[in-house]
Amino acid sequence: MIPNLRKRASEAEIMDDFSLPAHEVVPVLKGLEKMNALFGGHNTLIKALKKIPLKGGDHLSDWGCGGGDALRAIAQWANKTGLQVQLTGVDATPSAVAFARERASAYPNINFILSDVMAPALLTNQFDIVFSSLFSHHFKDDEWVALVKKMLACSKKAVIITDLHRHWVLYYAVWAIAHIFTKSKMARFDGPLSVRRSFKKTELVKLLSRAGLTNYEISWKWAFRWQLIVYKS
Repeated sequence: MIPNLRKRASEAEIMDDFSLPAHEVVPVLKGLEKMNALFGGHNTLIKALKKIPLKGGDHLSDWGCGGGDALRAIAQWANKTGLQVQLTGVDATPSAVAFARERASAYPNINFILSDVMAPALLTNQFDIVFSSLFSHHFKDDEWVALVKKMLACSKKAVIITDLHRHWVLYYAVWAIAHIFTKSKMARFDGPLSVRRSFKKTELVKLLSRAGLTNYEISWKWAFRWQLIVYKS
């Protein structure tokens, strides 16, 4: 079946259910961690951080952190560069946060908040940088605009979003990986759908315009990822 990639899909992913048990969530989070490491997802995020003036003591927050692999990658990078930062992951799925806390037990500068990212628990100027990786495609257009506005309100310096480029090559690559290397129903359903829910550059530009944002840069990165940096004006 040839997917319709002309516009964003709106179907919900299985992962959008915050009540999912650990035995369903954890294998998918482990798979995402492997894919991020294999296809340079963490490098895309770290390259974006290098564009923003960071100083010791800065507080960075990963919204929709899942298993926390991005936070651990940043902690390792910061440690190698001698940069002392505080890292906070935010996610609304209890089983994901429990798994992330377990994986980050050796990192004293990483902590987690169990919360919906749109909840009042996240405060204005609470963090220096707010970022998300492979998360924003879970939001429909109006919700995406609201998400980015809140991310910017909660940050002092900038917002970083890395997410997928909706493209047929990526769609079939993800479909093949999900069906060859895993038997997980969630991975086989959510993987290809996540590509269908992701973005063309023109769509991101229009959404940013709707949010009233002009001080940003968008770059295409391998493998089929957008790197979006929105600077605090």
